Amino acid sequence: MVSENQEKFRSKYQAGKKAFEGGKYRLSVELFQEASKLITPGSRLGGETSMWLVMAYQAAGLDSEAIALCTELATHPHPEIRQQGKDFLYIMKAPQLKRPREWMSEIPDLATLSESEVKFRRGSGVNKGEKSKEEEPIDLSQVNTKDNQFIWVAMLAILLTLAGLFWFI
Repeated sequence: MVSENQEKFRSKYQAGKKAFEGGKYRLSVELFQEASKLITPGSRLGGETSMWLVMAYQAAGLDSEAIALCTELATHPHPEIRQQGKDFLYIMKAPQLKRPREWMSEIPDLATLSESEVKFRRGSGVNKGEKSKEEEPIDLSQVNTKDNQFIWVAMLAILLTLAGLFWFI
């Protein structure tokens, strides 16, 4: 039989994962904190909850809390959790690389567009008011249409290849 605390834990843990995966990082921090209070911290599941909390902290911009919790997890009784804690700690303490501005792509904020502009921009990317550029017809007087005997040379090569194959059979 599942105890009330286990059911509360499972509910908070699953809600925390769902919030995290939905991009609601602050909410996931709260849910994982509540879930971690309902389980033994030294258990494997307690360690997994703490690892989720580390990721939620980092995603929410709470790096110092994430590093502090990773430092604790680096001494966790379960070896896999302990190794993950050390790995995360190593990554979070690594120096941040500075990227040149030209390597970055700026994503425009579409929330500032009016409703009419949003409808206008939906679709294939071609505005309804603009006609797509049609290809210009090719002037055949400019194209070399003189027979260069390529077909006959290719057929001769094929016949010779086939004759060579029949010779060996």
